[in-house]
Amino acid sequence: MNWKLLIEISQALMTARLKQTLIAAIGVTFSITMFVTLLGFMNGLNEMLDGLVLNRTPHIRFYNEIKPNPDQPIDLSDDFSNSINIIRSIRPSTSRLSIYNSESIMKTLEEDKRVIGLSPKIAAQVFFNVGTIDITGVVNGIDVDKEASLFAFQDYVTTGNFEELKQTNSIILGKGAADRMLADIGDVIQATSAQGNKIQLKVVGYYQSGLGDYDNANSFASIETVQKMLGEPASYITDIQVKLTDLDLAPAMAKEYAGIFGIDADDIQTVNAQFETGTYIRTLISYAVGITLLVVSGFGIYNILNMMIYEKLDTIAILKAIGFNSSDVKRIFITIALAIGVIGGSIGLLLGYFACLGIERIPFETEALPTIKTFPVDFNVKYYLIGGVFSVITTYFAGYFPARKASSVDPVDIIRGK
Repeated sequence: MNWKLLIEISQALMTARLKQTLIAAIGVTFSITMFVTLLGFMNGLNEMLDGLVLNRTPHIRFYNEIKPNPDQPIDLSDDFSNSINIIRSIRPSTSRLSIYNSESIMKTLEEDKRVIGLSPKIAAQVFFNVGTIDITGVVNGIDVDKEASLFAFQDYVTTGNFEELKQTNSIILGKGAADRMLADIGDVIQATSAQGNKIQLKVVGYYQSGLGDYDNANSFASIETVQKMLGEPASYITDIQVKLTDLDLAPAMAKEYAGIFGIDADDIQTVNAQFETGTYIRTLISYAVGITLLVVSGFGIYNILNMMIYEKLDTIAILKAIGFNSSDVKRIFITIALAIGVIGGSIGLLLGYFACLGIERIPFETEALPTIKTFPVDFNVKYYLIGGVFSVITTYFAGYFPARKASSVDPVDIIRGK
């Protein structure tokens, strides 16, 4: 078997049918280009949409939930132990919102190697006093530096400097809340806590997450400012937000530490399961469309090679008559198919990359997503690897069946017919 000779024959057959060969290569090129572009664009959108929620959502949130006492007096009575007890209108127990012994809990979490970092938080229900109208809202007391490093807080502050929040009695209003109150940067607003404490707060910025309901209700202040507003000591916090090295560890760790600390815990995978489902479905659709394009181009190559075989039956007969066996003939046509796949696929990967670069530079500005300036694109190398490997596999099988048919040609029948 002389590979150099087989390659020369394959090249001669391709150039003899140059137009059809180019059409097949263009089909592969188009398919790979669209495959890479579609996956890069769709997964870029997935990351953007999930990031709107997941980037600022802790992997684990520890808190105390207000709920009824599970041990009701009638259940503790021996007189009713064998009865079915139905209790209506149960009131929540007098449990505390704040996390007891929070400093020790945070120290324990920080020593866990699975934890990247944590940030304390206070969620306080308030009334913003605007003239004679009270607007309900939530002021989140945060550690500004930790919130910025762990949850990209600064990316959502569209106006003002987030570091000014460190000043006492400063607030960053949600954009929706600011519009409702007609509050400008530098204005002083009054907030009243649920306990009746009033405080004057200076507006130093606007926060816009892209989720309208969230921005209408939520605002941010330093944790010291909220403690002062509530009249609570420096140890008072209602939430501990934890970021992990691996997102998949969240459910198990939430259960583990909830049992140890005796508090409630939510993990990101349970709370935001719908986002993972949506991402999975969109990604699945992208792969399905891309692979369909590649399969269609494979059928095009199959048809072209079939036509080439019928037109070159005399050439195949001559090759066999001068000493080429069936395996050599099969290799010639498989080489043609692979050449089309490799050349067309390589050009397709390059064009797909440039197409993604072009999409990434298209302006995309909307008031709902102020931090997004252009269309998002994911340049993950795995899309290019999948596209390249699949183009070779598709073209191989597209060439294998015509090649097997060519190898079974009987030269005697062909020459007799001629």
